[in-house]
Amino acid sequence: MGKTVFITGASSGFGKACVSIFAKNNWDLLLSARRVDRLKDLQDEFGQITNVHIMPLDIRIKEDVHNAILNVPEEFKGIDLLINNAGLALGLEPAYKSDIEDWEIMVDTNIKGLMYCTRFILPNMMKRNKGYIINVGSVAGNWPYPGGNVYGATKAFVKQFSLNLRADVSGTKIRITNIEPGLAETEFSIIRYKGDVEQANSVYEGTKPLTADDIADIVFWVANSPEHININRIEVMPVCQSWGPFSVEKDSDE
Repeated sequence: MGKTVFITGASSGFGKACVSIFAKNNWDLLLSARRVDRLKDLQDEFGQITNVHIMPLDIRIKEDVHNAILNVPEEFKGIDLLINNAGLALGLEPAYKSDIEDWEIMVDTNIKGLMYCTRFILPNMMKRNKGYIINVGSVAGNWPYPGGNVYGATKAFVKQFSLNLRADVSGTKIRITNIEPGLAETEFSIIRYKGDVEQANSVYEGTKPLTADDIADIVFWVANSPEHININRIEVMPVCQSWGPFSVEKDSDE
């Protein structure tokens, strides 16, 4: 029998790239996103080679997530892999200038949405004593940078939540991995800059960033690693990205 993967945020970026690689390797697809038209396009494209069920869904709404998972068609209920990919960054202002609503959206999506999907899918994995949860975190959860404030904090949550999940399922055959990408050229910056394409493109000028396919390849490799192996976390950056020095501010009159 084939395997089933549930991918959140499937309509673009890492999620869409994961849809492609898993479909081409004969996994059945459960796909969620808010943009219905894009989900239908994915269903039309990949429904010719594998089974695809789409779920237009805002993962910030707990009841909708619960109902969607409860009403998954019978042939998709045995979810082998959950890819918690849906997430976003909004704004790059310092904390004292940030829009509090942007903070709330990031918390609701990156933390609560991930929690809801995990909580409602994990019990069936426990019952079957099999399954894999791959969370898409970020290097921002490990390394602070100006303007990263709440976004980085949400991804630090993803990192710790992944570790704690692994502790909770200890003794079972369920695996948990956190994938932490660095600079990657997707729609991420366009969303962060609220549709300002020019400003978003400037982020990648003069660089060779990661691509969505790079991350999808890593996710697929992790998902197909031997069943006795648990990869706790993978942090991945392009060669052009690294760490900065410590910041030491000195008084200007000294």
